[in-house]
Amino acid sequence: MTDWINTTFGALGELFDGPHATPTRRAEGPYFLNIASLKSGRLDLDASDHVSPEDFVKWTRRVTPRAGDLLFSYETRLGEAALMPAGVQACLGRRMALLRPNDDVVDCRFLLYFYLSPTFQRTISTHTIHGATVPRIGLASMPQWTVRIPPLDEQRSIAEVLGALDDKVLCNRRIASSAAALAESMFLEGVAGVTDVATLGDIATIVLGGTPSRSRRDFWEGGTVPWLASGKANEERVLTPSELITKEALENSAAKLMPRGSTILAITGATLGQIARLEIEACGNQSLIGVWNDDAAMNDWLYFAIRREIDQLLKHATGAAQQHVNKGAVEALRIPILSPAETRRWADSIRPLLDMSATADRESAVLVKARDELLPLLMSGKVRVRKAEKVVEGVL
Repeated sequence: MTDWINTTFGALGELFDGPHATPTRRAEGPYFLNIASLKSGRLDLDASDHVSPEDFVKWTRRVTPRAGDLLFSYETRLGEAALMPAGVQACLGRRMALLRPNDDVVDCRFLLYFYLSPTFQRTISTHTIHGATVPRIGLASMPQWTVRIPPLDEQRSIAEVLGALDDKVLCNRRIASSAAALAESMFLEGVAGVTDVATLGDIATIVLGGTPSRSRRDFWEGGTVPWLASGKANEERVLTPSELITKEALENSAAKLMPRGSTILAITGATLGQIARLEIEACGNQSLIGVWNDDAAMNDWLYFAIRREIDQLLKHATGAAQQHVNKGAVEALRIPILSPAETRRWADSIRPLLDMSATADRESAVLVKARDELLPLLMSGKVRVRKAEKVVEGVL
């Protein structure tokens, strides 16, 4: 690490921010990149808005994002960042900024990993301005922040090691997404023309979750039982818990254990209406409802059927400040059903796709864990690239 140098953030490239206004959103057109577009080091264009060609011209007078630019939020979602991909026409939205890397000083992929590293995240935290409304970064002072980086050739080697893991994760996500989409299309084909319906409460076990008391240390310390926060409903397939609780907590709280294969449904708050499939046995908090049947084939059907009818369920949401759906509405939800024999035949046809999707997601979880462990070690110089390459070879 003796060849690493101290420099400033401003020396890494040229800093730009977006217009301090919001254009009229369109259903199509150039992308309008907002803070929701940044997700765990990736640019999520599906979460981005669109603008008209006329507004695009206005919103790119200061800067037009180009491939390799580091995109980041300077208000609210501090610490989030992503690289601008090639072939995308987009403009910066409010609270968004970019650093256009100086290629003679910093590798753009290294820059992203550096920005996401614990070291730079602490730097962001140190310089965060906590205002009356939202936390923010002072862009005027950001170029003077001190940073420590390795030589350019080592930057590229570090980026190559971490990038190999991320590239495989991206490939796995595409496999998982394609397999899941094909399985859903097979469900829609299977449900077409079905006239028999049943209420969910008549054909499935439905439980409301709960949170063990946080004041009871014996409910949380040394826990072995997976427990889920409502945000897990955003994951589509739940492979890991939010936290672990003890068996005593499970026995002395409203938390209820749900078997692998259950469908979980978020019934309140920002995640209202989100649905996921449990790939582990787990319990959830009071904002989650679990639905399952003792028959594995029926569990597969329930997941897709609930997804199909979610808009009908949300019509029963109540509450002014924060909408929610009660357990009774979930129990009363009517879904199409097949005969047991037809359900098993249908489930047998889609099971290989569901298994393929789950396997890809599990492998991605291992790769992400390896990347997250290597990232701070490489960025601090505690682990050299050659040793990191051996770790990567072991998981790829």
